[in-house]
Amino acid sequence: MIDPTLREDVIALAHDAAAAILEVYGADFDVERKGDASPLTQADLASHRVIADGLSRLTPDIPVLSEEAEHKVAPDIRRSWPRLWVVDPLDGTREFVKRNGEFTVNIALVEHGVVVWGVIQAPVTGALWHGGAGQGAFRRDGRESGDRSIAIRTARAPLRVAASRSHRDGRSEAFIQAMQAHAGEVEQLNLGSSLKFCRIAEGGLDLYPRFGPTCEWDTAAGQAILEGAGGAVVDPRGRPLRYNVRDTLLNGDFVAIGDPVQPWRDWAAAAQAAVEPPRG
Repeated sequence: MIDPTLREDVIALAHDAAAAILEVYGADFDVERKGDASPLTQADLASHRVIADGLSRLTPDIPVLSEEAEHKVAPDIRRSWPRLWVVDPLDGTREFVKRNGEFTVNIALVEHGVVVWGVIQAPVTGALWHGGAGQGAFRRDGRESGDRSIAIRTARAPLRVAASRSHRDGRSEAFIQAMQAHAGEVEQLNLGSSLKFCRIAEGGLDLYPRFGPTCEWDTAAGQAILEGAGGAVVDPRGRPLRYNVRDTLLNGDFVAIGDPVQPWRDWAAAAQAAVEPPRG
């Protein structure tokens, strides 16, 4: 659980970070490349400064693990932290560069490897989602608006599946094809950033399979909100994703699920079989 006062303070930080992003979004900006060739802009760094400085003031005893500062923290040090903030200051930088509006601010609180609460802010639309397991999930439309409770939808045909707009891989495509083979008609929506988790949490989508690389800050806030709404983010064996428990910050394969009655494990197995060469 998160203290209600702290929750509102962190939500205010997410709004402030979004404002810093929009200042850059409305002007000409340069795009740099990180060591892994992913893009970096002034907006990523401006949002990082707002969030890191704000969280340091609000919770000086809780370390901050941010995408834009992760290289400064040795794995053995961060794994000793019982609590931490996991932050993606600008999730969907590729969408930011394309100026399609599908990017977010992600902030999540993790305790002993478990994400307990998260907030996702969409700077262009002003929509904000927050929640956690046992706390519910909520949407706000605009800084001054109140909470509206959200929940996953009961699975029904046609199933609606999310796909990454900028990151596609063969196994995710094979998963969607397995869905079509076993469940009939499937509607596919290409969407950037953590907005996919939010759409599932509010009942607009059913599933988001991801068999390509992601980092912990890409999923932590979305997992918290989806769990609050009645869904889950699990690995192919059905185990919830955990955070800050390994040397690497890369996630393994996962599926974000709305209604858990869906036979997603069968589809995942079919997807794996479809892309693996036969043995023997």
